[in-house]
Amino acid sequence: MKKTPLLNVALSRLIASLGHGDTVVIGDAGLPVPPGVELIDLALTHGIPDFISTLKVVLSEMQVESHVLAHEILDKKPSALSVLDELNAEGALGRRELISHEQFKALSRQARAIVRTGECQPYCNIVLVAGVTF
Repeated sequence: MKKTPLLNVALSRLIASLGHGDTVVIGDAGLPVPPGVELIDLALTHGIPDFISTLKVVLSEMQVESHVLAHEILDKKPSALSVLDELNAEGALGRRELISHEQFKALSRQARAIVRTGECQPYCNIVLVAGVTF
């Protein structure tokens, strides 16, 4: 049995298969999934699992070089933003890039997968860019 917190088979497989520069999107329940992009759907009901819990478990196994957020998150200020800022200050998310929500949705077309959560706060979406451990 695994010793790390991540138990989801699909997420474990995805993270193990990532190469440097590959991207993974963790999104809220409303983020559209472009045709051809793998969907790992974790959503059970409104708010479960939440965005931050999902992100923290992914970060327990994934080396992140940088991340991308829609700049609209700074205007709406969902409660997840303060945790994102803390994780960023700790270095867990690498450098930050802000783009428009429309650009974010376009960028998600290139993701290896989109992880859908049950999060129902606006703009709780992140693109994680895989780094290397060496």
